[in-house]
This record gives sequence, C-alpha cells and structure tokens, in this order.
Amino acid sequence: MKKLFLVCILSFLICRITTGQTQIIAHRGFWKTEGSAENSIAALVKADSIGCYGSEFDVWMTKDEKLIVNHDPVIYGKSIQQTSARRITRTKLSNKERIPTLEQYLLKGKELKTKLILELKAHSSPKRETLAVEKIIEMVKSMELEDRMEYISFSLHAIKEFIRLVPKDTPVFYLNGDLSPKELKEIGCAGADYHFNIYKKNPEWITECRQLGLKTNVWTVNKANDMKWLIDRKVDFITTNEPLVLQQVLK
Repeated sequence: MKKLFLVCILSFLICRITTGQTQIIAHRGFWKTEGSAENSIAALVKADSIGCYGSEFDVWMTKDEKLIVNHDPVIYGKSIQQTSARRITRTKLSNKERIPTLEQYLLKGKELKTKLILELKAHSSPKRETLAVEKIIEMVKSMELEDRMEYISFSLHAIKEFIRLVPKDTPVFYLNGDLSPKELKEIGCAGADYHFNIYKKNPEWITECRQLGLKTNVWTVNKANDMKWLIDRKVDFITTNEPLVLQQVLK
C-alpha cells in the first residue's frame, strides 16, 4: 500500500509539470480512506497529502448567520438554515469529527497547499445568498486566503454575486449546466463546472470553452473509462471521489 501511495504521488508530480495536464479536484475532500469523512477537515488534509490540485467542499449559512461546512441541507431532521450553528456543529461526522465551521475549515486549509474549492449551496432566498457571499469573502480576506480560493454554485444569483464581489481574476464556476460557454463568458465566469452527462451531450462545449479562454471542470467522475474520455479531450479539471484512480489514469 505504501509503495502504491508513493507511485501515485510521483505520477501526480510528473503530471503537474506537463503543460495542459488535467488536474484533480477531490470531491468533498479525499474521504474514501481510513479516518476520513465527506466534508471533514481530515478529508481536506488527506486531499492535500496526495497532491490534489484542489479540495471541494460545501457551505451553508445557519439561522444565526454563521457559515458551516456540510453538503446536505438537513442534518438528522434539522434544517441548517433554520437551526443555530451551535446546534449544528454538535453533530458528529462518521469519522467522529464535529461538523466544522467555515472558519475552522479555512484555518486548517491555510496550513496546506491545495486550492480551496468552495461551493455555496443554493439558499432559501437571494438575500440570504448575498449575505453568505459577503461573509465568505470577508472571512477569506481576513485570513489572507484570496489567492487560494475558487468559488462554485448551482445558484446563478450566488455566482453573479461572487463575480461582483471577489477580487479580479478569482475563478468562479457555474454548476447547473444550463448555460452555454458563450453565456458563461458574458456573465464573467472563469468557466464551466458541469456534470459529466452535460459534456457527453454537448462535447463541443469543451472546445468552445477553450476557444473563449474558459476553463472546463467535470463532476463527479469516478470511473476510469469516463476519466480517460475527458482527459483525451483535454478538460482542465476532473472532480472525483476517486482521486487515486484518477492519478493512475493520468500516468
């Protein structure tokens, strides 16, 4: 196992110096490994330890306007948006960590090298999304992490707010898959971050993005054959639950 780990790291480092090489983003961190859990701080650390370009994670704002890291909108029957952060963060993940606040997550991220790919979940109103964006940007700035952040969302309103408020050239990607590359360019997105099936139906969008100077990311790709199809078409990033598999395919 140790030998395989070292081989994966070496192959990744070789890939990183290859111009145009597809990069790896760990979906909710590297959680398919011992001692880890989705969206845990351990998953972030483990994604960094195997050399992933980035580690993706999900953010919600609680009833008392605190930012926490979790994927689902409801935890054990409690709506995150209608519950205090104190109650939410008492909940433990499968690896026995408590659900982290965004502040805790970013503090650990500050010690690492991997990019922090922050997905703001679609909230109950545009007003709440704007407030969440403002709070995120303020926190990131105070921690001096602006050059490490990328932002993604299914909410077009949240995307436009990130583009409006983040420092120039900060990567912001739209997830929903309903806008063409031309439309993404017009609103100021850095590129398309779409599901694998969207690109399968519209393979020409990969080329169009490249022609428009946009990046392409694909989620959530876990099968080696699908990874190869995308790598052959020179997508910029693949988001996966299987980063070690992707490292092997990229060799």
